[in-house]
Amino acid sequence: MTVSPLEFLTLRWVYSKSPAIHQLQSWFSCPSTGSLRGFCSASVNGSSTDKRQRKLELPAEANASLSVPVDTKAVFDCPSILLTSVVVTTWQIILRDKLSCTRAYRRDRNETKEGNCTDERITWASRPDENLALQIDPVATTHDGFYMCQMVTHFGNFHRGYHLQVLVPPEVTLFQGKNGIAVCRAAAGKPAAQISWNPEGDCVTEQEHWANGTVTVQSTCRWEDRPVSVSCSVSHVTGNKSLSLELSLGLIIRGFPASSLLVILYVKFALFLVILVIVAFIYFQRINGCRARK
Repeated sequence: MTVSPLEFLTLRWVYSKSPAIHQLQSWFSCPSTGSLRGFCSASVNGSSTDKRQRKLELPAEANASLSVPVDTKAVFDCPSILLTSVVVTTWQIILRDKLSCTRAYRRDRNETKEGNCTDERITWASRPDENLALQIDPVATTHDGFYMCQMVTHFGNFHRGYHLQVLVPPEVTLFQGKNGIAVCRAAAGKPAAQISWNPEGDCVTEQEHWANGTVTVQSTCRWEDRPVSVSCSVSHVTGNKSLSLELSLGLIIRGFPASSLLVILYVKFALFLVILVIVAFIYFQRINGCRARK
């Protein structure tokens, strides 16, 4: 997925206004001596004309969307640039409802610094002098956001961004309710799951959104033809699941659930036994009376 000029300029503005960037500006200054002095003044500072031109350029590598299951590891790679040509590498991390976090590596000093980074699960994938990739281990729903690698090299500036979406599989349940209905629920999934029924019935679907970005989807169905069994299918990017349910008589007879119907049957059976005992008692009493008169 490519980034539009407006999106890129917005990200550059966020990047330039970040408090973490201002804290690292002095650290990013070029060395006063050595072979990199002339290069830094040209590639890092540059002329005002070059700066205006770079603001209108798209990143050298386009942004990408990355979907990762929760509680797994996510790895973000920088552009494929020869490490010996890299001067400064900066990871800019923009999460929902949080200050932007910056992790940076300066090769000539072999130093790493960070600003506003409090999440210990977000780290360098290994030693930055060997691998400039960033990793999250394990991934949580709070890690939804934008991750951008910016590299200043001998060949120019390079960028690669990732829009991270954390996936959460829903917990699927199917149960019978009152008055001849069945309920299929896909709880706390991200993104929201989709529910379908077999056979199709008169269904109502509701969604409940949670603060962590997950969604609970519940579908309630009833059938006029009173099928013996039904099944609900839940479709989700993390995997599909299908559950079946044998509808008990208590679900469709007189609107009683199964437990209530069993109680009624037990009471009727007990009354029948009592009546049977009384009738038998009266019958034997009459037989004994007839024998006594004879």
